[in-house]
Amino acid sequence: MFHDFVCACRPFCHVLPLEHVFASLPQMERGVAKVLGGDPKGNNFLYTNGKSVIIRNIDDHSGFVNCVRFSPDGTRFATASADYQIVIYDGKTGEKVSTLGGEKAHDGGVYAISWSPDSSRLISASGDKTVKLWDVGAGTAVTTFNMGADVADQQLGCLWQKDYFLSVSLSGFINYLDKNNPDRPIRVIKGHSKSIQSLTVHKNEGRTYIYSGSHDGHINILSYSLTFPVHYWDAETGDNDDFLGKGHSNQVSKMVVDDTNQLVTCSMDDTLRYTDLNKKEYSASDLVKMDFQPKSVSVAPGGLTLAVCIGQVVLLKDKKKVFTLEGLDYEPAAGAIHPGGSTAAVGGADGKVHLYSIQGNTLKKDSTTMEAKGPVTDMAYSNDGAYLAVTDEKKVVTVFSVADGYSVKNDFYGHHAKIMTVAWSPDNEHFASSGMDNMVYVWTVSDADTRIKLPDTHRLHHVSGLAWIDEHTLVTTSLDATVKQWTVKF
Repeated sequence: MFHDFVCACRPFCHVLPLEHVFASLPQMERGVAKVLGGDPKGNNFLYTNGKSVIIRNIDDHSGFVNCVRFSPDGTRFATASADYQIVIYDGKTGEKVSTLGGEKAHDGGVYAISWSPDSSRLISASGDKTVKLWDVGAGTAVTTFNMGADVADQQLGCLWQKDYFLSVSLSGFINYLDKNNPDRPIRVIKGHSKSIQSLTVHKNEGRTYIYSGSHDGHINILSYSLTFPVHYWDAETGDNDDFLGKGHSNQVSKMVVDDTNQLVTCSMDDTLRYTDLNKKEYSASDLVKMDFQPKSVSVAPGGLTLAVCIGQVVLLKDKKKVFTLEGLDYEPAAGAIHPGGSTAAVGGADGKVHLYSIQGNTLKKDSTTMEAKGPVTDMAYSNDGAYLAVTDEKKVVTVFSVADGYSVKNDFYGHHAKIMTVAWSPDNEHFASSGMDNMVYVWTVSDADTRIKLPDTHRLHHVSGLAWIDEHTLVTTSLDATVKQWTVKF
């Protein structure tokens, strides 16, 4: 951004103060008239001769100029504005030629325009939730693409690329438009637009699904199979989808799938949700309101769910709260139910792991308490229930042997910052951990010195979720809003 405009026409000239600030476009050819850019604080834009000499300060719009585009043949350029108008100008003189659609092109601000390759038509994207295809010569809309009724369906970007029309919604979705069916896109590419906080995988009818939950309460579904066909992310085609209906209204902190194909999620909106994965639709009847914010959730056969909340540990059965531990002398941070459903382990900010026996609909404190190396951050039982892995703020993973009375099997060192999450491989011999150091390690239970390091797994942010598809395929998520698959070779 420049606060002064320096005239470069003569060797000696004075500096002129600018009334407006303009974003500059690169000069393509000296001596040829070009649009320099629009003023983000006003309604004008500069039209110059390519040598920094202003030919015209165009002020036809009454609102912000959001987009300026030359036609591919250079004979015209179009401007799109917050005043609902699209104006066509002569590419050489800068003279106004016409306005598309008369007094207004859209019923909302126009955010983007894109020309056809032959310079005869263009498409426009608007806050009125439509994209329009225009015949520039006639000044009329040939096709109107209706993108929906929600605020998130506002159209903020568009692109005409060969035979394809694309638009970008406020939701972040990319739409492939179909001029033969303007009310239904050919394809919609979806994904998280906020940081991803949780992750799990689930196999159903020979296909593995990856579920991820984000900071805005959004849950995506990704399908992984031999052909890589499914918010449904498809690892090969990019196809994905999300659940229907109204879901969480805040960050999805943890998620897990129970033995009845229910996705159990806990959120900062103080709720637990049970979502039928066969229907992939939220149900208001399967929502459980918690007294305090849940931080962790785990499940076991028999309809058991353990929710670790701020100051509370809650046992649920068949989607109903049956027992609550409160008034604890420690702050619970994470929890896990043994796969056999007989024991609940709760890790605390006191650096200890507290065991509870599940007796009917109650939790009974066990005399056994294990020591972690620091405040507990996450924990998980191996799939066969033989081990319990506990991570802590002191950068250590401690694995306890269940059969040996929860004695320490091994301590695993390597992270350089607080460890955030842990996940067991299906082979029960390896597990993965991730930390604030942006590192992911894959460990061997029987040998603490044997490890595989995945440095800079997500370069800008730490890994927030881990899950295994099979013993050689690890999935990671991060605050960078991406999901990645890794091949692990031992």
